Amino acid sequence: MNDRERVIIVGAGPVGLSAAIYLASRGLPVTVLEAGPQLGRDLRASTFHPPTLDMLDEYGITEQVIAQGLVAATWQIRDRVAGVVGEFDLGILADETAHPYRVQCEQFKLTRIVYDKLTVYPWAQVIFNSKVTGASQTGDSVRVVTEGPGGSTEAYRGSYLIGADGASSVVRKEIGVEFEGFTYPELFMLISTPFGFADYLPKLASINYFADPKEWLLLLRVPDFWRCLLPASPDRSEEELMSDDSIESCLQKVVKSDEPYEIAHRTLYRVHQRVAAAYRKGRIFLAGDAAHVNNPLGGMGMNGGIHDAFNLAEKIFTVLCKGAAPETLELYERQRRPVAIECIKAQSMDNLAVLNETNSEKRKRQFDEVRRTAADPKRAYEFLMRTSMLSSLRRAAEVG
Repeated sequence: MNDRERVIIVGAGPVGLSAAIYLASRGLPVTVLEAGPQLGRDLRASTFHPPTLDMLDEYGITEQVIAQGLVAATWQIRDRVAGVVGEFDLGILADETAHPYRVQCEQFKLTRIVYDKLTVYPWAQVIFNSKVTGASQTGDSVRVVTEGPGGSTEAYRGSYLIGADGASSVVRKEIGVEFEGFTYPELFMLISTPFGFADYLPKLASINYFADPKEWLLLLRVPDFWRCLLPASPDRSEEELMSDDSIESCLQKVVKSDEPYEIAHRTLYRVHQRVAAAYRKGRIFLAGDAAHVNNPLGGMGMNGGIHDAFNLAEKIFTVLCKGAAPETLELYERQRRPVAIECIKAQSMDNLAVLNETNSEKRKRQFDEVRRTAADPKRAYEFLMRTSMLSSLRRAAEVG
């Protein structure tokens, strides 16, 4: 093995490590460069869709994700006042996937599982405290420069570079690719609490999208907590929004409780809808949040990034080890960028529009459509194929 085979990956999140496990398990040397001192503990993403579980299953990862997570066969669209509008059962996709359900499991658990798998391969390395400061390429190689503690620098060479270093991607900036799109004006607030919402909200599923013209809500279960995602006014300070009184007020509007809520975690962040103008420049590629970001309603961000990783890693492997023409790599952008625009971006924006609709007549029409879809097996099947990301994967596979 030599540097002409080595693939350099920037970012040890779900996307970067997914690409690494694909390549390392097939004998290719991989170097993962992570700016942080250890694996992150990001709590944002927690939904694994059926095709993602299918992809991870080959490596024994899905079994461990299920063991550390919560299987959710159904999910609901609800009104915050009237209750259930429509419930969708992923079991109707049993002929399309080996995993006809979602799994609720925080993404940091996935990265630890994959990291442990990578340690089996002596040709795979994950190097922490390695902040990328430069990326360049020649006709047959890439070079990445990093800065470590105390200002020390290192240079790494390889055949290809995958930038999986998040929305603020250094790799994307180094290759001069624009990140086109917009930022939502409102902030998004994520709160985790062990409070038993299912004891108070009738027929509550593990995953629930609450529509409300004043304040939509996403309420979903992970093994130890309920996670509440809701909008927050950008006119209030972060300190005020994150105060105990503010958090308590938000949760009291979900379920009135005589006792103060116990808060396990709270965070506030801005949400973007952006897609990179290009996914590739020569031997350097973008994947995951470095290539596309979207609002979290629908759980498509992390899943779409993992799909990027496997798509790209498979093409790099066929070029380096199977004699495929280098032009094979051009398919990555042609297959995955339209998915980010037409499926991930469009679906997540539609999801938010439904939950946030203020016009009463339009809300009624939308709810009627949800009810018709949930009641009709054919319509429900098509809807779940789309929202589970199975349709977008198959459409991308047809692009040649």
